[in-house]
Amino acid sequence: MNWQSPIAPGISWYQDSLGERPDYPALAGSTTVDVAIIGGGYTGLQAAYNLAKRGVSVVLIEASRFGDGASGRNGGQLGTGQRAWPDEQEEELGYERAKLLFDLAENAKRHLLEFAEIHGIDIDYMPGQMNVSHKQAYERDYRQSAEVLATRYNYPHVRFMDRAETSQRLGSNLYHHGIRDMGTGHIHPLKLLVGLARVAAAAGAKIHEMTPAKAVRPASGKTTIDTPRGTITAERVLIATNAYIGNLEPQTAAHVMPIRSFIGATEPLDAFPNILPGSEAVADSRFVVRYFRKSRDNRLLFGGREAYTADSPRDISKHIRRQIAEIYPELKDIRITHGWGGSVGITMPRKPFVREVMPGVTSIGGFSGHGVMLSNYSGKMYADAIAGNSNELDILKELKVPPFPGGSRLRSPLLFLALTWYALRDRF
Repeated sequence: MNWQSPIAPGISWYQDSLGERPDYPALAGSTTVDVAIIGGGYTGLQAAYNLAKRGVSVVLIEASRFGDGASGRNGGQLGTGQRAWPDEQEEELGYERAKLLFDLAENAKRHLLEFAEIHGIDIDYMPGQMNVSHKQAYERDYRQSAEVLATRYNYPHVRFMDRAETSQRLGSNLYHHGIRDMGTGHIHPLKLLVGLARVAAAAGAKIHEMTPAKAVRPASGKTTIDTPRGTITAERVLIATNAYIGNLEPQTAAHVMPIRSFIGATEPLDAFPNILPGSEAVADSRFVVRYFRKSRDNRLLFGGREAYTADSPRDISKHIRRQIAEIYPELKDIRITHGWGGSVGITMPRKPFVREVMPGVTSIGGFSGHGVMLSNYSGKMYADAIAGNSNELDILKELKVPPFPGGSRLRSPLLFLALTWYALRDRF
């Protein structure tokens, strides 16, 4: 099989496999509501749905189309727990706090799957995830993490894999060992996002695409959001833009940094049954993580290149292809049908950022590549907090998330240097 060019530039396989997305109108005119939401990803739409079903008047605005941001273009892996493993968090936060964070993430996983089932959203769920190590020296850490999850966190779904099992389950001998987790899985993220928008609108939330927020400002004890064709006045505001904050709100911009992540989709792997025969998702131990999985129609979806600027490379497939071939040499000539990218919001400690950034205005983001579950659930937790039904969101509010150093001018160059250094460490 020979490489064929060009790929569909920026068009994700998710979009092509879904077909047409429903359109929602842009905001036209001014309005006053109980809660206004900026950002139409998982967090914003979950908040809108959960507020609207309680009878709260809510309007949500999205600068682009629903699904054009990270919620509709990500790797689709659910994961387990937070970004760091529980035993790592326990060293920093203590067992009680680490257990609260782990249980919150399990609630998030359960909520996502139950939400999709209740509302008839086919999210292409496929069970299983493997975390694999590119360094032999990490074996003790992997064994310990699997044991800690089972014994201290009451999570019996993981077990350590030696090199032979890791090679067999991956169809590659590149990695030394790993952990197999059958208590989680992976999904089609755009199907979830489109279904979530449908459900939010049906619940009575007023949701609008192609409506960027130009400014957020206090006004007579409330908050006003300026848009190109009207203003929104609200008692409370949720900023759920994550990596796409831009210059809208300075505290969020100082704490949540956008990085670009890129994914390629191959043609179906029908001729390669040895590759991921169990169809689990995979993430490796590199700081610049390589993550890959098979889709329901047997394609390899591979993400592995991060860039710490706002620009996309001219040919995503060239970089993705090189990394695929390192793991699966037999795929060095496989046809890549799609290549796309998007911005992921990260924080300095890779923990979620949840903060009241001005009176009545809460910002949520910075899930650092672990947001498919957590961003959905954060929207629900926000709505629960507004309704006075739960304080679970406080667990994330209490996390210490410092701003990136350097201010607005030096933040990006310093981050580029730091993460480039970590990427070099991955090679040795």
